[in-house]
Amino acid sequence: MDLALFYYLLLGFAVLMYVVLDGFDLGLGILYPWFKSEGERDHMMRSISHVWDGNETWLVFGGVVLFAAFPAAYAGILSTMYTPIMLMLIGLIFRGVAFEYRFKSERSKPLWDSAFFLGSSVATFCQGTILGAVVQGVKVGEQGALDWLSPFSVFTGLALMVAYALLACCYLVMKSRGDIMARAAHLGRKLVVTLMVILAIVSLWTLIANTEVRARWLDGINFVYLMPLPILSALFGWLLYRDLDGQPHETRPFWLAVGLFVLGFAGLVVGLFPYLIPHQLTFWQASAPDSSLKFLLPGIFIFLPLIFAYTLWGYRIFSGKVEDFEEGY
Repeated sequence: MDLALFYYLLLGFAVLMYVVLDGFDLGLGILYPWFKSEGERDHMMRSISHVWDGNETWLVFGGVVLFAAFPAAYAGILSTMYTPIMLMLIGLIFRGVAFEYRFKSERSKPLWDSAFFLGSSVATFCQGTILGAVVQGVKVGEQGALDWLSPFSVFTGLALMVAYALLACCYLVMKSRGDIMARAAHLGRKLVVTLMVILAIVSLWTLIANTEVRARWLDGINFVYLMPLPILSALFGWLLYRDLDGQPHETRPFWLAVGLFVLGFAGLVVGLFPYLIPHQLTFWQASAPDSSLKFLLPGIFIFLPLIFAYTLWGYRIFSGKVEDFEEGY
C-alpha cells in the first residue's frame, strides 16, 4: 500500500471538509453588512451556534496530517506563508471571541458585530491568498515576508470570500424562514453569477500562467477525459441559480453549492497532482518515513470515525429550521 498516497488523499479530504463546513460558517460573517437588524444577526449566529467550533476541527486535523505525514511540506509552506497564516488565526480568534461575547453584551454589541464581520473576512481572504500563492507556485524558503502576495493570490482571496458568502446564503435558505430566507436567496442569485465568472477567470488565468497545469488539461485527449468537470460546474451553477428564484427550494441550493466546491476542488487536484508545493515538492518527496506513517495509522483509524460521528450527530440533532428565542444560544 502506498501510504504517502493514502495520507495525500486524507489531507485533501480534510481540507475539503473544512472548506465546506467552515465555509458557510465564515460566510455568514461576511454577509453581516447585508443584514442590518439585531434580530436578523441574532438569527444568523444562532443558526451556526451548535456547529461553528466543531467545524474548525477539520482545520486542526488537516494541520496535524500535514505536520506528521508531510513534514517537509509543512515546514516549507508555513515558513513561506507565515504572515497570512498568522493573520488567518488572528481573524479566527476575533470571530470566536465575538461569537461568545455578542450574546452577553448590550451596549458593545455593534463592536462585536464588527469583530465578527472583520474576523470572518480576514480569515477567508487569507485562506484564499494562501491557496492562490500555492497554486501559483511561490518559491519556499527564499522569499520575503510579502512575496506570497501577488495579483493572482489577492484575486483568489476575494474569490473565496464570494464562494463562502454564496455557501452561507444557501445555508440560510435551508435554516431560515420569511424575510431572511428571501433576502438570502436574492443575494445568492447574484453571488452565483459572480462566482461562475470568477471560476472562469481563475481557470483561464491558471492555464495561461502555469505550463504544467495547461499540459495536464490540454495535452492529447486529456481535455476529453476532464471535460465533465467544467460541464458539471456550469450545470450546477445554472441549477443553483434556478433553485434560488422565487420560492427557493429549501435544501437543494445548499447541496448544489457544496457540489460546486467539490468540483472546483477536484479540478484543483487534477491540475496540481502529485505536488504539495507546485513545481518543487511532490507528496512522495515530502512524506515522512514509512515507519512514521505506519505509527500514525492507529490514531487515524480511531479519531477519524469519532470526528465523523460527532459531526454527523450534531448536524442531525440540530437539523431543520432555526427557531428564535430570547437569549443566548
